[in-house]
Amino acid sequence: MTTLDSALDPAAPAFRANREALLERLAELEAALDNARAGGGAKYVARHHQRGKLLPRERIELLLDPDSPFLELSPVAAYGTDFPVGASVVTGIGVVEGVECLVVANDPTVRGGAVNPWSLAKTRRAGEIALANRLPMVNLVESAGADLPTQAEIFIPGGRVFRDLTRLSAEGIPTVSVVFGNATAGGAYVPGMSDHVIMIRDRSQVYLAGPPLVRMATGEVTDDESLGGAAMHATRSGLADFLASDERDGIRLARQCVRRLNRRKQGPPPRTAFPAPPKHDPEELLGVVSADLKVPFDPREVLARVLDGSEFDEFKPAYGTALVTGWGELHGYPVGVLANARGVLFSEEAQKAAQFIQLANAADTPLVFLQNTTGYMVGTEYEQRGIIKHGALMINAVSNSKVPHLTVNLGASYGAGNYGMCGRAYEPRFLFTWPNAKSAVMGPAQLAGVLSIVARQAAAARGQEFDEDSDAAMRMMVEQQIESQSGALFLSGRLYDDGVIDPRDTRTVLGLCLSAIHSGPVKGAAGFGVFRM
Repeated sequence: MTTLDSALDPAAPAFRANREALLERLAELEAALDNARAGGGAKYVARHHQRGKLLPRERIELLLDPDSPFLELSPVAAYGTDFPVGASVVTGIGVVEGVECLVVANDPTVRGGAVNPWSLAKTRRAGEIALANRLPMVNLVESAGADLPTQAEIFIPGGRVFRDLTRLSAEGIPTVSVVFGNATAGGAYVPGMSDHVIMIRDRSQVYLAGPPLVRMATGEVTDDESLGGAAMHATRSGLADFLASDERDGIRLARQCVRRLNRRKQGPPPRTAFPAPPKHDPEELLGVVSADLKVPFDPREVLARVLDGSEFDEFKPAYGTALVTGWGELHGYPVGVLANARGVLFSEEAQKAAQFIQLANAADTPLVFLQNTTGYMVGTEYEQRGIIKHGALMINAVSNSKVPHLTVNLGASYGAGNYGMCGRAYEPRFLFTWPNAKSAVMGPAQLAGVLSIVARQAAAARGQEFDEDSDAAMRMMVEQQIESQSGALFLSGRLYDDGVIDPRDTRTVLGLCLSAIHSGPVKGAAGFGVFRM
């Protein structure tokens, strides 16, 4: 393989300015993550501990193999909304008894772990990841059920969580639930639809309706233990497969269940057992992307700090040079890479991408998309040369590719370029964002300018004088709105990615994802749809 060189100068003023700008964004990310980790706040965390209970991340830490990594997913879900950052649930991928599992843990310090629209979306995304990658799912349950003020938003779509649990089981993907406290109303169906259920003596309470509602509905007077306690479910209803003495014992039993699943990876193992680290310092990734996203950068500088041994065999290096394509390995796994080099995608780049995607499918090789695109080129010359059909060619290839896709937005992801570079709508297995990145229909200035031109033309058509002052105010307002709504934290808060990551962690995050992907088969498409040539 070809070893990538680097032209970065860490002492250059531009590099230092880029680094400082990215560190500012990282500080904002860390503040958001601190909010998520704080749960319901010091008061409710202390009350939870005083009751002898563990916090969700403490439960996860005990569940996972010692010193093994945990890839937390959607950690800032609900950021910028009326709901707490993190959406009252923790999800992620970790190793249990040597088996990679998708873990979902309710945070009972946040409104009793009640399910709101964002925690529902976050849990559903976790289920999608478990199904796509054939990962056993472990639910650490303690939830008061639906957040009643938002029931109109969660009741109907919420049923999909239970449907998805049964579909995992039907696909031979095991599900395990450990109930640490309340699992009320709809929440009772999480253990009810799991393959393996563990309850905690004198702690777990699982019922469709609690004592007050039972009394209102039927007139019966009962208590929590008789109605839905752990001992009752272990001895009478049969809902509990295991009765644990305390939380730690429940986690021990969960690990025991996973150990007995007899799970083995279906995908091929890493080609290289002990891959070489990159030859260039990942710390320097902080200075690669310009603080001004209009200034392009060479994605090879990123690849040199992410790929094994900084080795990369480029495909068609002299053709369609605004898109870098080629082959490498990441933590021993072969990958194909598509990375934007100058932002705009022309016809040549689109055709090159489509061919490369076909080759990756023929070789059963996962694809990594590194986004930094303003979209497909516009203008009379490019329309006449067929930019629409060539862009459609690339999007068709992405849409019908069957090998796993991993996407990272490094800078900009605008317009149909987001689609061609496997944005969220094209269902990559995982999608992560750098904290400086943005995504929207187009850039703020361009969008405001388009609205201004349309308004100016409308005024002229009506024979009216155009109000320049109002136009300037409109443009400023629109630019500010699009600027805020296209930012990484805003979009991650709405689950348009699987997390905002520190650029220096890119190699580790992608490696964990590739390992998870290979829990299931890795197979390319047997054929594609009709390509407009």
